Amino acid sequence: MTDLWVVVPAYNEEASLPATLRALAAQRDADFECVVVDNASTDRTAEVVREFALTAGFPVHLITEARKGTGAAADTGMRFAIAAGARYLARTDADCLPVPGWTAAVRRGLAGDLELVTGELLPRTDEFRLKLWESRLLPAVVALAAWFGRFRPGNRDPQYLGPYLMCPGCNLAITAGLYERSGGFPRTAIEEEHEDRALVNRVRRLTAAYGQVPGMRVHGSVRRLRAFGLRNTLAWYADHRYRPEVVDIR
Repeated sequence: MTDLWVVVPAYNEEASLPATLRALAAQRDADFECVVVDNASTDRTAEVVREFALTAGFPVHLITEARKGTGAAADTGMRFAIAAGARYLARTDADCLPVPGWTAAVRRGLAGDLELVTGELLPRTDEFRLKLWESRLLPAVVALAAWFGRFRPGNRDPQYLGPYLMCPGCNLAITAGLYERSGGFPRTAIEEEHEDRALVNRVRRLTAAYGQVPGMRVHGSVRRLRAFGLRNTLAWYADHRYRPEVVDIR
């Protein structure tokens, strides 16, 4: 049994999930297992996973989580993997494309001195015909959010053992031991709390052994940026200061 598991929470992602699964199938380090957590989808998400699993070059598991939320679904997947013997836990999302060296970078990072790792988040180019401002703005938004996060009151506490590090939920990995010690992702919906930020701050109370790993790159969807616009996207990621009527953009 492999020591590395990849967790993919998914809600109504029949359109985007196939590309994510193909990206995982293209990994140069294919020694991993994958668990897709169907978060009570009402489309063909589960069928997409079952069909892919028939010809995948790595074990693919499909489980369900009825409680709404990326935090709840991701936590269910992480704990499923730990119960199956995982030592390293990586997460990406069902609208994202990890580069072919992603799992290798994850393993390299966690096999060293780090217990939580992340990497670069870039825009997908296959999803839409990107406008220039969109292709430039996703990295800029990520960089701005990372910079702002260093100064947010909630990210500044004498009990933290290291500086704030932005770890997008679609591009992070953690040891199973630290996941359990920290309490993992909060079992929340995305409109309630940014579960990736919450996990990072839980980790920071326990250790400073976290950081970025070269080559751990993921191409993320720009659909929220396109639907919300720049100002509202920034406000959404800054403590949900913008609250749209429709959060689950498809």
